[in-house]
Formats: sequence, C-alpha cells, structure tokens
Amino acid sequence: MAHTLAGAALGEAGLKEKSGLGLATLMIAANIPDLDAIALVFGENLAFRRGLTHGPIGLLLLPVLLTLAMLGFDKWQARRGKRPPDRLPVRAGWLLLLAYIGALSHPALDFLNTYGVRCLAPFSDRWFYGDTLFIIDVWLWTVLAIGTFWAQRRRRGGVKRPRLPAQAAILILCAYIAGMGAFSAASESAARAAVAQAGYGTAELAIASPPPVDPFRRRLIYRTEDRRVGWGEVALGGPVVLDAPPRPDAMDDPRIAAAAAGSKPLRDFLFWSRVPFARFEGGEVIVSDARYTDRFASSNFTVRAPVSAADRE
Repeated sequence: MAHTLAGAALGEAGLKEKSGLGLATLMIAANIPDLDAIALVFGENLAFRRGLTHGPIGLLLLPVLLTLAMLGFDKWQARRGKRPPDRLPVRAGWLLLLAYIGALSHPALDFLNTYGVRCLAPFSDRWFYGDTLFIIDVWLWTVLAIGTFWAQRRRRGGVKRPRLPAQAAILILCAYIAGMGAFSAASESAARAAVAQAGYGTAELAIASPPPVDPFRRRLIYRTEDRRVGWGEVALGGPVVLDAPPRPDAMDDPRIAAAAAGSKPLRDFLFWSRVPFARFEGGEVIVSDARYTDRFASSNFTVRAPVSAADRE
C-alpha cells in the first residue's frame, strides 16, 4: 500500500504528465523490487528478502525491463485498436526515467523502518536501518492517499493547479519523516544515557523503534557491551523508562553455532536478526530478535533448533 501510494502521489504531483502510461509505470516501479517475495513460496524466509532486487543490480535492470514491458503493452493495445484515444504519447526516455524514480522510492521507504534493507546486495550483505517509521505507517498512508485522490478530483473537475494536493502531501510527508527521524535519534541517545545511569553499563547498541499509530512514542531496545539485552520506552518530552534489568544473552554459547550448522532456518534467522538473544529449553535453543519480541521471547519472530545430545552434555 505504501509503495503504491508513493508512486501514485509522484505521478499526480506532475510526473505522470511526462509520458503516456506514466502513472502506471510509477506505481508498478514503486513495487517492483518486491519481486523477491516470490522466493517465500519456495521455502525462503525473512533473510532472503530486501536483497538483490533492492540493490544496485536490481535497481539498474528492473526499470529497464519494466519500460520495455510498458512500451510493448502500448504497441499491443494500438495493434488491437484498444489504445485509449486520450492517452499521451508514450516517450521511452521519460518512461525509463519514471521507472527509475519509482523503483528508487522503494528502498528509500524500506530503509525507514527497523526491518532494514540490503541496499548494496549482492556486493555486500550489510543491512541498513533508518529506525524512523513503523513498518506499516497509517499516517504515511493517510497523507499520500488524501494528496493523491484530492489531486485526481481536482484534475477531473478542471480546477487550476490540480497537482497541488499531491505536491503538498509529498512535502508534508518529507517533514514528517524528518521529524520522526530526529525523534528516534534523540530517543536512542536518551536510552544510552538511561542505561548508563541505571548502572547497567554501556549500551553498544540502542534502537528506538516506532510503534504503530502513535508517532510520539518509541519502544527502546538496547544491548550492553557485555551482551545483555534490555527494553524500555520513551514518550516525546518524557523520561526514558527501562522495563527491567537487561537479561543475559547466550548468543556466544558454542551450542548455538553447532545448532545453526544443522538448521537452515536458524542460520537464516541469525543472518537477518539485528538483536538476537537466545535461551535453552530442554533439547532446543530458542533464538528471538529483540526488535520484535520482549524479554519473555513472546513473538512469532522466534526460531527453535535442536541441540545435539553431545552438545547438551
């Protein structure tokens, strides 16, 4: 939804007037890096996503393929006599540029949440995180939807400057993202200070995770230098509240590496996870990611893998 609305808003802001099929190209291009989701059907998981199709090679080639497809579609409609008479001339150069703009908007938005994006894949598997917006941001949807549909209505009504609502929506959204990013950065600094003040040591990592709906609050996740993991919360203008002393982390236990060697789901999860923490229960190791769980490891973002009898001994 977010990517589609971003492409639509860019089109209604004036870009769709550059070429026939401009709006459709922007909206499709804004989603096209998510072609990698097809791999989920074949057994891949979270670790595979937001990689190759979000990196330089994918972003270079996919817009070209989309442009060729749109040009072919326009010619196919013309041959069948189905081409809309009011469609603007399709200009290949502009269509390609719009495809690149739409495609590049995708990793830009993906970067803004805590899930991350591998925008250098396949040259690097490093994950980049913006920690700015919740992965489903209803305010982003609302602003883009209002701007897009209001611009369309003005255009149909013959109002002067029909692009204005879409352009305003994009500017408002940029200001919103900047404000959310500044709040997250300030919250992370405050979390580090609170951890030190509480006597828990130095936080080598602090994440201010935006919750759904409420832009004035942050869920805090931190990891200390001695690899303990903790959680907290902060509201805009309020103090940092830490949930409890950070819990010990067993990620350095050699049994985890042994379990991962025989478990692809665990290997993939560890590749994707940003703040993994583990515990042992019976004959299993249970690994969670602190971004999407709590100190009781109650989350779907958890992987279990068996520990061999020899390793248990």
